[in-house]
Formats: sequence, C-alpha cells, structure tokens
Amino acid sequence: MKTKKYLEELRTQSAADLNASLVEAKKELFNLRFQNATNQLENTGRIKEVRKNIARIQTVITEKANA
Repeated sequence: MKTKKYLEELRTQSAADLNASLVEAKKELFNLRFQNATNQLENTGRIKEVRKNIARIQTVITEKANA
C-alpha cells in the first residue's frame, strides 16, 4: 500500500521535481553506505529501501520521457 501511494505521488511530480528527488535519494544512499562502512548504521534495511526508491524514480522519469 505504501509503495502505491509513493508511486502516485511520483507520477504527479514534474520532471524537475523528479530529478531533484533522484539527487536527494542518491545523497541519502551515499550517507547510508558511509554509515554502514563505519558501523554507525542501525537499520541496514533502509539501504535496500532507498535503492528501490531510486529505481522507482528512474522508472517514472523514463515513463514521462517516453510519453
């Protein structure tokens, strides 16, 4: 359910907003990887979640480009 709402939210955003969201998600992923490498990360499942969100954002960007 949460992912469907997230996808609907992404599909209503403009291309510029999607690119901004993508940059923000990639920064978050970098920070999570850095925390994981220094053994400061408690919730390692968050890395997987952010990676999937990045893929979702890229998918919506591709859909809008092809439409």
